[in-house]
Amino acid sequence: MRVILERFERYAVDVILERREGGRANALKFVLGGFARLYERAVQTRLGLYRRRLLRAQELGCPVVSIGNLTVGGTGKTPVAEMLARELQIRGRRVAILSRGYKSVPRPFMQRLRSRISNNLDLFPPRIVSDGDKVLLDSRRAGDEPHMLAKNLPGVCVLVDKDRVKSGLHALRHFDSDLLLLDDGLQYQRLRHRLDIVLVDRQSPFGNEHLLPRGTLREPPGNLRRASYIIVTRCGPEPDENLLARLRRLNRTAAIIECNHAPRHWEDIRTGAKFPLDHLRGRHVGAMSGIARPESFEEGVRELGAIVEITKAFADHHRFTKKEILRFLEWCDRRSLDALVTTEKDAVRFPEIDHPPVPMLFLRVEIEILRGRKHWEELLGRLAGPPVTSAGATRSAAAAL
Repeated sequence: MRVILERFERYAVDVILERREGGRANALKFVLGGFARLYERAVQTRLGLYRRRLLRAQELGCPVVSIGNLTVGGTGKTPVAEMLARELQIRGRRVAILSRGYKSVPRPFMQRLRSRISNNLDLFPPRIVSDGDKVLLDSRRAGDEPHMLAKNLPGVCVLVDKDRVKSGLHALRHFDSDLLLLDDGLQYQRLRHRLDIVLVDRQSPFGNEHLLPRGTLREPPGNLRRASYIIVTRCGPEPDENLLARLRRLNRTAAIIECNHAPRHWEDIRTGAKFPLDHLRGRHVGAMSGIARPESFEEGVRELGAIVEITKAFADHHRFTKKEILRFLEWCDRRSLDALVTTEKDAVRFPEIDHPPVPMLFLRVEIEILRGRKHWEELLGRLAGPPVTSAGATRSAAAAL
């Protein structure tokens, strides 16, 4: 059943992204278009209720910063959240990251029902992915992105729960946090945001301009006006003036920051050994991934000089089985390839493999700001003071927002 559902999901995604033509694809587009119009009305109605305070967002008494986007799929939220959390931590903030834990294993139904009914936060606490000292949950129970953040951010608490008001209260009470980051939080209105950081992918800023489920937009492009800062990801050396002009028409006041996903090194999934970016130059590899845009990853591998001989792409957030990994490894071995390569997000979902016939490597990628560095520094200044230069230094107070 899981395989059938994933195949249908991939077919639907291909239809949405205009990769499929023909009668069946056109019929599905027509049906999805009708649902998209209903979805848009629901989204705008809900936002209007919060804007008119008929639905009230909760204040927790500390800065809450949302990092999100208008589209589904990978725009780079996780690396941006990691970079922001790390730099705020350097400046003395006690940061907690709140995630919904997308595609993590849900709690038993009765426990979820009792949690919704009960107001006892200690009886049904959020899942603690990291308490700041160590990682407590694997990617299956935490979700891909929260587990990645927990691994890469020692000293930062990471909590998972669909109710991020509950997660925020838990972070304040039990971890003495003083700043909350909402990972993928633009649409989460129950918790009041001080700042909204909205990411836009330069290569596909608004998808096919249709809302879900006909397209990839969660909200109409006009809702970009809620952004305090706009971060354009996957940028090139030269700015895209047409895109920047459109963003400025949609939002006249937000600071715009342009950045890129910069590869840093290759890392062995099993041993943690790190290798320079030219480690696979001229070598033959197999690329395996379960992300929204596998072609982007595969092209990035080629740009680093590797020769991609075979590929295998699964649905986004696919939970790899040992059998699937071993089958692809055997394929790589039969082709005498030098490595299996994947993304960091996929690597946390790989089951443990003893003695693989070829090395299994993931590409470590970080955000690099290309233009708008002063706006990034201004953002950090609004949330915290200058970097703490010694252990005994007094933490700078947060600037008034």
